[in-house]
Formats: sequence, structure tokens, C-alpha cells
Amino acid sequence: MHSGKKEQHHTERFGWLRAAVLGANDGILSTSSLVLGVAAAHGTHHNIMVAGIAGLMAGAMSMAAGEYVSVHSQADSEEAELALERTELRTDNKGEHKELAAIYVNRGLDPALAKQAAQQLMSHDALGAHARDELGITDTLRARPIQAAFTSAASFAVGAAMPLFVTAIAPAAVLIPLVSGSSLAVLALLGALSARVGGAGMMAGALRVTFWGGLAMAMTAGIGRLFGAIV
Repeated sequence: MHSGKKEQHHTERFGWLRAAVLGANDGILSTSSLVLGVAAAHGTHHNIMVAGIAGLMAGAMSMAAGEYVSVHSQADSEEAELALERTELRTDNKGEHKELAAIYVNRGLDPALAKQAAQQLMSHDALGAHARDELGITDTLRARPIQAAFTSAASFAVGAAMPLFVTAIAPAAVLIPLVSGSSLAVLALLGALSARVGGAGMMAGALRVTFWGGLAMAMTAGIGRLFGAIV
């Protein structure tokens, strides 16, 4: 007997999860690296905070614009494919039945059953059947530009606020180790959590983001110290 319970799969969370995690990681990493670079160049506490706040605003807007343009391009491509499919359904409905049946045969169905399945699915929602099984477009994975842009900007700002808060309260003598240590810890936590939500290994996710985050911070701090010594 069917219980009516809907299974929750990881793919249902890939869209917003990708934008949110990338935004938060970029916010933490970009802002902490910027703060460390200015601090290593012997900038004043005021200058470090101004640079960090400017980085937060610029980064959030950049993430929003970049994600919107990227995802909107995907949405445009999907709409173009669907428009073409609508035309083909209108002008060659019989051929579209055969095409869908062939897809099901290639996936392992008996030809007679494949033909029956194609007929029933196209009677219910012809465009939806072809979008899903021919084009790979589903409601779960459809491109949503506004949602992606807002999620990226908001998550970037939230991520960037963490190293800025530590910068604001940290004594100058220990600012660099406190900002770098806390940022790496949060990056590792985010990497582990995103891996778990996505169904991957938590340790691998944490190690990946921690390694690249540490490398980025070290390089930025090194360049800041180099230019600070020159100037």
C-alpha cells in the first residue's frame, strides 16, 4: 500500500545550496583575505575596516550580478529549447511520439510498453514529458536567476560579516591570527555541512575548502607584507 510519503532527494537542494554555499565561502574568503592583506601591509585598524566593508559591498553586488547573468543565460537557453519543442509538438506530433518512445526503449523498456508510456505521458503533459526525458529540464532543476542572485548576494554578505566582526573586536597585535584562524574554522564547517547536505563526505568537503582558503589567505597576506615593506 502506498503511504503517500514523498522522498527527499539531494538534487532538490542543489540549486539554492550551490548559490548559498558559494556566496558564503566567497564572502568569508574574499573579505578575510582582503583584511589580512591590508593588515600585513601595516594598515591602520580604520583602514582595514574600511577596506573590509568596501569588499563586502562590492563582493555582494558582484556575486548577485554574476549569478544573475549566468543563470539567466541558462534560463534563456532552456526557454529556447522549450519553444523549439512546442513547435515540433505542433507540427510533427506523431514524430514526437516516436522520439519519446525511442528514448524509453534506449532506457530499457520493451518497445510496446515504451510506446504506451509515451502515449500516456504525452496525453497528460506532452511538453513536460519531452522537457524532462528529452531535454533534461525539470521544475526542480530549472534556472531561477532572481533567486540565485539574491541568494548569492545575501550569503556573501553573511559570510563577509564574520571576518569583519572579528576584525572589529580583535586587538591589533593578534588581528591576523584571529581573523585567519576563525575564517578557516568557519570555512571548514561550511564545507562539511554543504557536503553532508549534498550527500558527499564531510571530511573531504572540509579539507578541500580549508586548503584552498588557507592558500588564498597566505598569498594575499604575503603580497600585502611585500608591498607594505616596499612602500
